[in-house]
Amino acid sequence: MSEKTLESGGKAFLVLLLPISFLVIFLVSTWRFLLALIVLAIGFKIFQEYQWQQWCQRVNPIFNQLIRENQGKITPMDLAIRGNFPGPSAKRYLDGKASEFGASLLPAGEGGEVYYFITGSILGNILESSEPVKQLASPPLTTEARSLLAPPPPPEPVLAEPEPETEPEAELPPPVTHHEVKPNLERQLIFGSLIQSELAKRLNVYSSTVYKRRNDPDFPEWTRNRDPDGVAWTFSERTKEFFPLEEN
Repeated sequence: MSEKTLESGGKAFLVLLLPISFLVIFLVSTWRFLLALIVLAIGFKIFQEYQWQQWCQRVNPIFNQLIRENQGKITPMDLAIRGNFPGPSAKRYLDGKASEFGASLLPAGEGGEVYYFITGSILGNILESSEPVKQLASPPLTTEARSLLAPPPPPEPVLAEPEPETEPEAELPPPVTHHEVKPNLERQLIFGSLIQSELAKRLNVYSSTVYKRRNDPDFPEWTRNRDPDGVAWTFSERTKEFFPLEEN
């Protein structure tokens, strides 16, 4: 039994040794060709990466312009249409920028994605909109004004008695009027314009309300109805400030 076991083990070793020998012979005879193939593959990969970096340098100005126009939001279709290049290249470029700057991916319709890059100006608007505007405290009503608003007392019954001497009626004090404190427009427009928080205080609304409505077509008319002096305001995308509209 031991001889048969040794014989079967020797046959198994020969079966394994034969393909190993062929593999060693193949590597010894073709190692130069294999080495040249590996070097060519690495060189081609480096060349492709160089071409990609050069292409990204040409796309960067288009990307920066779209970020400023769309308030930090951009899709691969926006970039592909503006630069006139394939969609997969645009998506690969945005994936790299999202990984570089830590952008957020927002879901869009029909399974699409929107890349949201937060810039310094966008962060400033978010911080401004998070600060609530202090409401103006209404002045307390005086006792005299309350007495004037109170209903008159019921008339007393008249008795058949001689009329007493009439006394002069006491003159009522003039009603107290409360004038609304209006902000001085000339004092506020030192530089000819207002920022978002200043206009929100003037209109007595939240800064986030001004931020949401500043690009609406009816924004001037909305501000005119809320402004203490009836001034209509308009928003400048270039300076991010608000200017009064001149009446024709």
